Amino acid sequence: MADLPLIAPMLATPGRLPLPGGDGGWAVETKQDGQRAVVHAPGDGTALVRSRSGEDITAVYPELRGLGGALGAVPAVLDGEVVALDASGRPDFERLQARMGLLRSPGRAARLATTTPVHLMIFDVLLLGGRDLTGRPWTERREVLASLGLAGPRWSVPAAVVGRAAEALEATRAAGLEGIVCKRLTSVYEPGVRSRSWIKIRNVRTQDVIVGGWVPGGGHLAGLPGALLVGEHRDGALRYLGSVGTGWSDRERAVLARLLDVAATDTCPFRPAPRVPRARWVLPRLVGEVGYSTRTRAGLLRQPSWYRLRQDLAPGDLD
Repeated sequence: MADLPLIAPMLATPGRLPLPGGDGGWAVETKQDGQRAVVHAPGDGTALVRSRSGEDITAVYPELRGLGGALGAVPAVLDGEVVALDASGRPDFERLQARMGLLRSPGRAARLATTTPVHLMIFDVLLLGGRDLTGRPWTERREVLASLGLAGPRWSVPAAVVGRAAEALEATRAAGLEGIVCKRLTSVYEPGVRSRSWIKIRNVRTQDVIVGGWVPGGGHLAGLPGALLVGEHRDGALRYLGSVGTGWSDRERAVLARLLDVAATDTCPFRPAPRVPRARWVLPRLVGEVGYSTRTRAGLLRQPSWYRLRQDLAPGDLD
């Protein structure tokens, strides 16, 4: 292991379509909803899995050790994403969370490896047989990766297409996937850099929600909302959807602060009441639009962001 260099993963920059210069010069991959991982295989049949920060997490995912055997005697450093697949073969981040954070519980990690196995989506090769490939273009690295024939129940190389970014994004949206990552065909691998040569585009869903509370901000936001607690009418009650803490301008935050103050109440409007430290409740009469990626199995919004106050709507309009 000591002979293989530590290589920090290259990061994608958030963006949107259309792509700069048109999408003909870009490869498009599905954005995986998991944990980034760099695999070091020294060529002796073993493999070490490192997190984005460089921490050794091999004990967390022991089922990936076999990748060293699949690579044989060829030393390699691979980049990919650890995911946990649901019954339909789609990445399920909630399922993966049961596996994360078990570095000091290797026995439990080993047991979960049989009941909740993970899968490594390999999308880049950084070093092979002593040859540093980070300075080579994406197209060449991809050809080298494909030549390794890495396919099995615990790892695979997901497909990539050239161009057709809008079509690919729509396909991931229809399939309930997180989005796409677009990579310039000519891009070299930039370790540790959030590069414009890789652009990630998330599928964003929108929903009108009812504001039922807020959490005060800290520091320069003292007295102002740091997050809004939102919900939807379901089964005859206001059901909690989560906390929204991004998306406002300073002016919008000040406007919301005034409206929340007027609507203050001591009674939680959500049923059941969520356990939110420092929560302040309001009468459920404000409506807003939020964007989010997906919902959790419990129905909460993942990665929500505030879009706008819907003063044209009343809560009853959402029934």
